[in-house]
Amino acid sequence: MENTIVFGLSSSEHLAEEICKELGLPLGKSKVNHFSDGEVLVELGESVRGKHVYFIQSTNCPVNDNLMEILIGIDACKRASAASINCVIPYFGYARQDRKAKPRQPISAKLVASLLERAGASRVVTVDLHANQIQGFFDIPADDITSMGLIGDYFNHKEGLTDPVVVSPDHGGTVRARNLADILGAPVAIIDKRRPRPNVAVAMNLLGDVKDKTAILIDDMVDTAGTLVTAVEMLKKQGAKEVYAACSHGVLSGPAIDRLKNSGLKEFVCTDTIDQTENQKNYPNLVVLSIAPLISALIQAVESNSSLSTALAHAFE
Repeated sequence: MENTIVFGLSSSEHLAEEICKELGLPLGKSKVNHFSDGEVLVELGESVRGKHVYFIQSTNCPVNDNLMEILIGIDACKRASAASINCVIPYFGYARQDRKAKPRQPISAKLVASLLERAGASRVVTVDLHANQIQGFFDIPADDITSMGLIGDYFNHKEGLTDPVVVSPDHGGTVRARNLADILGAPVAIIDKRRPRPNVAVAMNLLGDVKDKTAILIDDMVDTAGTLVTAVEMLKKQGAKEVYAACSHGVLSGPAIDRLKNSGLKEFVCTDTIDQTENQKNYPNLVVLSIAPLISALIQAVESNSSLSTALAHAFE
C-alpha cells in the first residue's frame, strides 16, 4: 500500500490514527486552519501526486465547518494530482434530510452528495446511513457499511447478559433490530411512537414481550436522547429487568448526557463514528466501540480490488 495515504481531519483525528495503526501506515500530514471570520484552509503536508488518498472525517457538530473541511481537502488533493480521492465519512451529516417530508422542504442529503462529487471525490464511504437510499444520491461508488456485527459481537461476549430481547424504538428501525436479533439469537419487540416535531417523540404502545427480560434498544443514532429515554421508561413499566441501549452514532447533543445519566440505563453503547472522548469523562456508563477495524478492512479491500463483503466479514477474526 505504498501509494496509499490516510488523512484525518478535525472531527476524526483519533479515529484516523487508529485506522492507520490497523493498516500499518503513518498518518498523513495535514493542517486545518481557521481565519478569524471562520474561513477554512486545509493544507497538505506531503505530496499526494499519484497517490490514493483517504480522508477520514465525520460531519457532526460543527456540521458545516466539518463539511467544508472535507470539501476543501478534496479540492487540495485534486489540484495536487492525487490518483483517487476517497471520502470516509463515518457519520454523514444532513442524512436526516433525505426526502421532502413537507412541501417546500429541501433534500439536503442530495445537496451534500452533489457537493462531494463536484469537489472531486472518487468514492464515498459511510457507516449506517440514516436512510439507505442516500447511496443512490451519488453517481460515484458509495459504500455504506454496518456496525451491527460490531455491536452484536459486543453483546454476544457480554458476561451476565441473560434472556435478551432486541427492541426497536420505532417501526422504521425494525430491520436494524431484526439484524441484531439474528446475531444474538433473540426475539424482537417494537415501540410504536409518534413524533409531533423534530427531536420530540412520544411512545404509544409496545409490540412484543419484555417482561423479566434484558432489553437492548437499538437505533442508528441518538441525538438529544429524548426518544431513548421515553423508550426506557416504557420498557421498565412493561417489566424489563435491565435495559441497555446501543447505536452507531452517538450525536449526544444538548441535554443528551444528562438524560442518559438519569435514565437508569445499564449501559449506553455506541461506536466512535463521532468522537466520544469528552462524553466518556462525564458518563461512566458509556461504552465506545471502535470502527477502525472495519474501515481499515474496507481500505485494504479497495486497494487490493478484493471483495468488500468478505473483508468486512473477517474484520474481527
